Amino acid sequence: MRNKFDMQLGMLNEQLIHMGELCELAINRATKALQNGSIEEAKNVIDADQEIDQMEKDIERLCLKLLLQQQPVARDLRQISAALKMITDMERIGDQASDIAEIIISEKKSQVTDLKKIGSMSEAAAKMVRDSVTSYVNKDLELCRRVMEADDAVDIMFEETKKELIDAIADNKGDQGKEAIDLIMVAKYLERIGDHATNIAEWVEFSITGIHKDSQI
Repeated sequence: MRNKFDMQLGMLNEQLIHMGELCELAINRATKALQNGSIEEAKNVIDADQEIDQMEKDIERLCLKLLLQQQPVARDLRQISAALKMITDMERIGDQASDIAEIIISEKKSQVTDLKKIGSMSEAAAKMVRDSVTSYVNKDLELCRRVMEADDAVDIMFEETKKELIDAIADNKGDQGKEAIDLIMVAKYLERIGDHATNIAEWVEFSITGIHKDSQI
């Protein structure tokens, strides 16, 4: 019985890795689409969001099967409960990447800024997502805590990007105001992705230690 349970837990890990990879790919594609002004690439991000949504349903089904059909011990319960929380944040990451894609589709390629800082934000946020899932699979407490710490850097980049774009609006006397506002929204979506990755890392910490910062579970 335990062998079957362990095999299903292994399947859960594989599916979480795949969902995390889809989220990371969506973030990278959305950023590439922004930098290249590629409508086609942006549409691919939106299509990928549907696959991420389906992955959430599949993993949720597997978690419920593990809870109902097996006899998980406390450590297993924490692992399964954390997975259920993690997929909610990963699904929202897919939504944020799709929101960025929608902005790209509705607007032309930016001329306001060279987008280097947004590119850096995207790389940092994507790494946070990848590392948070890796820390879950490997039960790596140190790595999940590094993800939480990395969120501060993403927040700082967001504030710097927002200031640069507001300054650009002022310098151009509002001529490119709507475009700059759209880019502020893109940066905000990336900042939220960092927040979701942090949430994932916090649930990883719970799955390992039994302690969650916002609860007494």
